[in-house]
Amino acid sequence: MSITAGSRPDGTRPPAAVEESTAAVATAAAKDRAPRRTSKAGKAGKAGKVPMRIRLRRDRALILMTLPVIVLLLLFNYVPLLGNVVAFQEYDPYVSSNGITAIFHSPWVGVEQFSRMLDDPLFWSATKNTIVLFVLQLVLFFPVPIVLALVINSVIRPRVRAVAQAIMYLPHFFSWVLVVTVFQQILGGAGIIAQTLEKHGWSGFDLMTNADLFKYLVIGQTVWKDAGWGIIVFLAALSAVSTDLYEAAAMDGAGRWRRMWHVTLPALRPVIALLLVLRVGDALSVGFEQFLLQRYAVGAGASEVLDTYVWNMGIQNGDFSYAAAVGLAKGVVGVCLVLGANKFAHLLGEQGVYKK
Repeated sequence: MSITAGSRPDGTRPPAAVEESTAAVATAAAKDRAPRRTSKAGKAGKAGKVPMRIRLRRDRALILMTLPVIVLLLLFNYVPLLGNVVAFQEYDPYVSSNGITAIFHSPWVGVEQFSRMLDDPLFWSATKNTIVLFVLQLVLFFPVPIVLALVINSVIRPRVRAVAQAIMYLPHFFSWVLVVTVFQQILGGAGIIAQTLEKHGWSGFDLMTNADLFKYLVIGQTVWKDAGWGIIVFLAALSAVSTDLYEAAAMDGAGRWRRMWHVTLPALRPVIALLLVLRVGDALSVGFEQFLLQRYAVGAGASEVLDTYVWNMGIQNGDFSYAAAVGLAKGVVGVCLVLGANKFAHLLGEQGVYKK
C-alpha cells in the first residue's frame, strides 16, 4: 500500500488546520536556514557597491592614520607645483616685500625661457650626461638586485640568508656624504689601494678625480648604496611564490636552472615591469647630491646633470625663471616617459603602474 504525501499511515488525511500548521513550520525552518542579510547589505548588494558613508565609517581609523601623510604630500609635492608659473615670467624676488607676492608683480614673458633653454649648449650637455648615466644605470645597476635576490633566495640556511640580506641592505641608510667619503678613502689618491701600491713600488692612482671613469664610479656607488633596497623588494615577491610550483617542476624533471627560468622569473615579472616603468619615468633624475659632492673633483663637464644644472642656474646664479622652466620641461618629459613605459608594459601583458 502506497502512502501519499500528507497522508497518515492508515490512509486518511489529517485535518486542514494540521496541514497549514505543518506548512508554516516548514516555511519558518527554510527562512532560518537561509542566510540573513541586513537591510544595509541588501541595499549595497542591489546597488553593486558599498555606499560612501558606510565606507567612511568602516575605514575611519585607516583614514585618520593616513591623513598626516596626505597633508604632507599636498604641502610639499602639490602646492609647490603652483610655483611653476614663474617659468613664464621674468621673476624677480626683490620686486615685492616677499617672494610669494613678487610672483604677482613680475612681468610675463611667455615661452621665452623655454626658447632660451633650447638654445643653451650647457643644457644639452647636461641632458647628454643625464641620458648616458641613465642608460648605464639601467644596464649595469638594474639587474644587480634581481641577481642578488635570486642568489640569496637559493641559500638554504635562514641565518646565513638573514645576515647576507642585512649586510647588503645596510648601506641604503648611509648618506651620500658618507658613501663618497668611503669611496674616497678606498679609491682616492690618498686611499688604501693607492697607498698600498706605492709602498710596493708601483705607481698609485686617483680614481675619484678621473673624469673619463666618473660615470662608472657613480654606478659603483649607486650599486653599493641602493642594491640592498631592490633586494628587499624582489625577495618579498619571491616569498609569495608557492613551494608547490617548485615541487611540481622538480617532479617533472626540471633542474635548478629550469625551475628558476620557468617558475622564479615569471613570478618576478610583474615587479620587474613595475620598477622598470618607474625607473624609466625617473630617467632624467639620475641624482643630485651624489654629483654635487663630486662636481669639483672631476669638473662640470663630466658631472653636470639636469638636477645640478637646475640648482646652479636657480640657486647659485639666481635665475629662478629659467631654472623653473628647465625643471618644468624635465617633469613633463618624465610624465610622458612613465605613460609610454606603462603602455609598453600593457602590450607585454603586465599591469605596470596602473591597469588599462
